[in-house]
Amino acid sequence: MEEKLSRAAKKLTSSPIQELSHLAQRCNAINLAEGFPDFPAPLHIKNAAVSAINSDFNQYRHVQGICDHVSKMVKEMHGLDIDPLTDVAICCGQSEAFAAAIFAIIDPGDQVILFDPSYETYEACITMAGGIPVHVALDPPQWTLDPSKLLSSFTERTKAIVLNSPHNPTGKVFTKEELETIAGACCSRNCLAITDEVYEHITYDNEKHISLASFPGMQERTIITSSLSKTFSVTGWRVGWAIAPAFLASAIRNIHAKVTDSAPAPFQEAALTALGSPPEYFESLKRDYQLKRDYIIKLLAGVGFKIQFIPQGSFFLFAELPDNYPHSDVDFVKKLILEAGVVAVPGQGFFHTNLSSNEASKVNCDYQKRYIRFAFCKSDATLATVSERLSKILDTAGHLALH
Repeated sequence: MEEKLSRAAKKLTSSPIQELSHLAQRCNAINLAEGFPDFPAPLHIKNAAVSAINSDFNQYRHVQGICDHVSKMVKEMHGLDIDPLTDVAICCGQSEAFAAAIFAIIDPGDQVILFDPSYETYEACITMAGGIPVHVALDPPQWTLDPSKLLSSFTERTKAIVLNSPHNPTGKVFTKEELETIAGACCSRNCLAITDEVYEHITYDNEKHISLASFPGMQERTIITSSLSKTFSVTGWRVGWAIAPAFLASAIRNIHAKVTDSAPAPFQEAALTALGSPPEYFESLKRDYQLKRDYIIKLLAGVGFKIQFIPQGSFFLFAELPDNYPHSDVDFVKKLILEAGVVAVPGQGFFHTNLSSNEASKVNCDYQKRYIRFAFCKSDATLATVSERLSKILDTAGHLALH
């Protein structure tokens, strides 16, 4: 009966990452693979959720106050005027907001440009909608955007560009010049943009997140998606939003209503407290994560990893395997689990081979199996334990000795 599955379902097979996750669970490995904190969410936000449940905000609900807060935030951060009544759709996390945005604009055969490496959910949503992902490789080790690569990826079927900045998995914050290139291409080719800005408040070293929608001509053609998850350490609450021109926001809202009807009601109520947090909260968030970033960089560089790119945002480090390690990223992670009791994500799950044949012929893609993504959104105690476990498997030169 498997032939009854849809083409999309057949393509969505389990990845090596999921298999490694099962192995890690069996070995009780420390999880530096998944991008969620292992420390408590802020107490005042948790208390707001408990209060909402006790006040019986437990049925289908649309909390307009979220739209009001989001509108105010986008004005303060990016100078954008957003109508909270028409231009914001509340969804079940950024993931659903992104999926609904794709379903709202993509028809079978439409092409969507993605920057490689990229978070795997983007490609999956595009494929489910019948769209065709087109990957533009960012150039390692600094993950820079080559304007000629971007411009040559457009065809008459290009409908949209997906931009994630700050970027998962690399931690890159796209520069103003790179954003200008993307904005210019969108405007000249009459192309839409969908942005994933969930790490908007997590940037380092005085880097500032700039939204693509803030560039001339872009607000009317950009769908911004974001959520509470990363900023407030509540990845399981599933409250996110899409910000877009009214006709797009309406379409996204309609799709959301048909698929899930409502984001979790008590967590929407608690979102009002979260989004109303004082500026000091966001400053301390950056400060705390920057300390964790610096700790894990020092730790991994000290055992032989090549750290050629310092994350400018997000809470991921994309580290290159030691030169003397001859095997692939997947092999390395398997050994890391078995011999050190630590799990991370092999980088190849973020890379894609369906580059245009013209581009693939010019690019040596060996680097695609040489990176490991480490999530450092973990408690200081967890990171210290990682350090202890790695120290037990070092050779006499102080480098990882995975047999």
